[in-house]
Amino acid sequence: MEQWVSDNLEKAAKIAALGYCDHCLGRMFAKCGEQLTDLQRGQMLRAALKENGQEFEPEEICPLCEDLFSMLPRFAEAIAEKVNEVESENFLVGCRIDPSQAKTEKEVVEEYGLEETYEPLKTELNREIGKVALPMINRSVNFKDPQVVACIDTRFADVTLDIAPIFIAGRYLKMSREIPQTKWPCRMCKGKGCPRCHGTGKMYQTSVQEIIGDIALEMADGDEHFFHGMGREDIDACMLGTGRPFILEISHPRVRDIDLDELERKANESTLAQYRDLRFVPRKYVKEYKEAEADKLYRARVKAEGKVNKQQVVDATISFENVHLAQRTPQRVEHRRADLVRDRVVYWVKAENIGEDTFDLILKTQSGTYVKEFVSGDEGRTEPNFSEKLGIQCRVELLDVLEIDYQQPED
Repeated sequence: MEQWVSDNLEKAAKIAALGYCDHCLGRMFAKCGEQLTDLQRGQMLRAALKENGQEFEPEEICPLCEDLFSMLPRFAEAIAEKVNEVESENFLVGCRIDPSQAKTEKEVVEEYGLEETYEPLKTELNREIGKVALPMINRSVNFKDPQVVACIDTRFADVTLDIAPIFIAGRYLKMSREIPQTKWPCRMCKGKGCPRCHGTGKMYQTSVQEIIGDIALEMADGDEHFFHGMGREDIDACMLGTGRPFILEISHPRVRDIDLDELERKANESTLAQYRDLRFVPRKYVKEYKEAEADKLYRARVKAEGKVNKQQVVDATISFENVHLAQRTPQRVEHRRADLVRDRVVYWVKAENIGEDTFDLILKTQSGTYVKEFVSGDEGRTEPNFSEKLGIQCRVELLDVLEIDYQQPED
């Protein structure tokens, strides 16, 4: 008789007396003995008890698991059928059991002091169902980061799939000054549809997100798409140069390995936005993109409220070299952002195309700088500001983002 068996025989007798099956008897001592299944442990303990003159026969239907282990083939087939409907490189099995079974098991474990040796019924079921299902699914099991989790409700043999999203990184250019970065629900109806939005539920007919997201959603046969941009430009600003980094998330994709070249080609049929450098990335990149603080290069077409002197404009630009701004939340966004004073840096400014009352400013700034307010001053909410230095009130008529200084991480 193995040592672990003799050491636990007294407790095993109390459990066996409850009429439990070999699975449930062995599971109470799952952390004893090596390279054994719970079923084998139960069989060994019952045989040892019999040798010791204590013969306990399991009840016809186990009072704890209610003979769920006899249903393993049915559970495995149901899971395999569901998992095989979707694309994935790996999978994992989960299950739900009757709450009363979990409650009974917890009470028995606590009553007989088995906290250090048992494993939950759900854990054994997950493992045993997975063993039977594996040959029918022909994909690897992934415990850490599964692409598909098949959860079976053991009360009804119903299977639900939790499919991990896919994440597609890239860069976009926005050539239109009339579309937002992301889908914008109607302010009046909150997306339900009303006369204000002509029943669309949206403030704008489309967005950078929807142009590519709707195509990707159809290709992946997913449920919904989400857009994670590295910051955003104003609706009336263009995003040029090499584009703004973004990640497109597709939830519940039934097809994972979509053709990104085809996605890019279809999305780029749009004249409003363009997309490039598409690639699959892990979920962790979403956080990295959201938290990135990339410096930006802008071009602003500026209108002055009077004639300007070329040299004065140049002198004003020269004065802004590595200058810190105190920027209070702009009036135009204070309804949706906290009223704070933020420290931002303008690294340099250059002037081009200087006319009588218009000129272009090319400027590089720290991430999060409000360029329009830097130029206008926003009634004193940004100090120092360009209008103040020039001595003439100015405003930005057109704004383009020319470059975002960010190196995408390697996979």
